[in-house]
Amino acid sequence: MPLAYPPSDYDVHGHLKAPVLFWLILLFQARTWFLLVLAGASRQQGDALLGLFYPDRDNFWLGLLPGVPAALAFVISGRRHLWPRLWKVWRWVLVVAQIAVLAWQLVLLGQGEELTGLSLALLTGDVYALWWLLTSRRLKDYFALRSE
Repeated sequence: MPLAYPPSDYDVHGHLKAPVLFWLILLFQARTWFLLVLAGASRQQGDALLGLFYPDRDNFWLGLLPGVPAALAFVISGRRHLWPRLWKVWRWVLVVAQIAVLAWQLVLLGQGEELTGLSLALLTGDVYALWWLLTSRRLKDYFALRSE
């Protein structure tokens, strides 16, 4: 039976490797966690950095929530063959988290938050991430643990 993808797209165990865009979307979903690490690493400018992206600190703490499924995807992706049922539904967990981020951004904009270049870029990125999570055949195959 012919392979659905080039041989270089499979690991040594014959499992499909994750698409590079998948890792970038996980980082994008966990952006508040990334910001937290940056703020912690730059102690003097950390508070100013958090204030730049999250003037309302309550939004910062809420922003950590959607990053949890992405962080867990990083952790379990290397052992996905040990929890195949969990792994098969995890794509949908990431989709739900992405929908929650989009809805949250739209609610904030509806409540009068200013539409800046940064917020427009994040909104555009979130729409693209949701579209890709829903439509990528390669990602579907990766989560289905298909090796052929």
